[in-house]
Amino acid sequence: MAVRESKDFSVLSSSDMFYFISQVKVNRSPIGPTSRANSKEDSPNSEITSPSNQARSSPQRKADIISMSHMPVLGVPHRTLIVRNLKGLEDIVPYTSVHWEMLEKGWRFATPKEKIPGDNVTSDPIHKNFTHLQDIYFDVDADYTGRFTVPTLYDIKQHKIVSNESSEIIRMFYTEFDDIVPDRYKSVDLFPEQLRAEIESTNDWTYNDINNGVYKSGFATTQEAYEQAVKPLFASLDRAEAHLTKHAGPYYFGTNITEVDVRLYTTIIRFDPVYVQHFKCNIRDIRSGYPELHKWLRKLYWDVPAFKDTTQFEHIKNHYTKSHKQINSFSITPVGPLPDILPKDQEIPAAAAALQSMNQ
Repeated sequence: MAVRESKDFSVLSSSDMFYFISQVKVNRSPIGPTSRANSKEDSPNSEITSPSNQARSSPQRKADIISMSHMPVLGVPHRTLIVRNLKGLEDIVPYTSVHWEMLEKGWRFATPKEKIPGDNVTSDPIHKNFTHLQDIYFDVDADYTGRFTVPTLYDIKQHKIVSNESSEIIRMFYTEFDDIVPDRYKSVDLFPEQLRAEIESTNDWTYNDINNGVYKSGFATTQEAYEQAVKPLFASLDRAEAHLTKHAGPYYFGTNITEVDVRLYTTIIRFDPVYVQHFKCNIRDIRSGYPELHKWLRKLYWDVPAFKDTTQFEHIKNHYTKSHKQINSFSITPVGPLPDILPKDQEIPAAAAALQSMNQ
């Protein structure tokens, strides 16, 4: 299949009719942790077929044809669900979520008899006989040798994969559906022109050291590799904390949510419940070691439904602890921390004492 590397999102406009299967497989690497930890975010996750030119469709036709399958277990695809909600695309881009378990064949769909926590964790609504995400890739190309990743944008008319790069898909969501979303969502701008240089610069270091840094730490197989990943991770968390300390907020770049908030949130929300223990990212946790990040995180979770409604803690914890046998061979899921996220007006005792002392 041809690799779609274009960053010209106009090709994914009203002229294309596609089924967005943004969940079928959410890991950046197919099944192996090594390739995920070393992956380049700005490169497509796999070889994918470029969308062919089609007759321009009406807004209603576009709405009828798009369906989204997304998997909110991992941070990378989770961002597409958040943006989908922020832009009011819930009724335009429906989705199906894969099962949290990822074993030898990669992500699988839930069976009709399974009752799995999380929204829309069902069998594939388009391909009734498909059991795994890889089935879709092989259906598109029987000789496919790339990775089976989510989110995946799938054209149900031409049976082709359009994109499986979340950073590309979320930017498509920013504007490409403005002709059919309610008016109040058209003004939602997560990538404002005056902040684009700062957003891109922040994305570079937060992705490499934080979003991907937790995976490089967790999947390290030597002490040296682990320390080479975990130390920059916490240095970058310190950097984000310092930024939030110097700015009024409540969001990363001020009073409006931007792409940086979305991309950083998906890692920080998983940090205490999963990454501290599972990936050995335990120099500090968020709730006791980063007061400004902690405040920022809870503002997004408790006050902005697009963040809270797409965060499924049970789904998240089950995936990491029961799918990574090389890290947790007995698949034991820790009970804590409790609660998964603290209320906005509550601090753990150590953090509360530190904050009180700072304010005196």
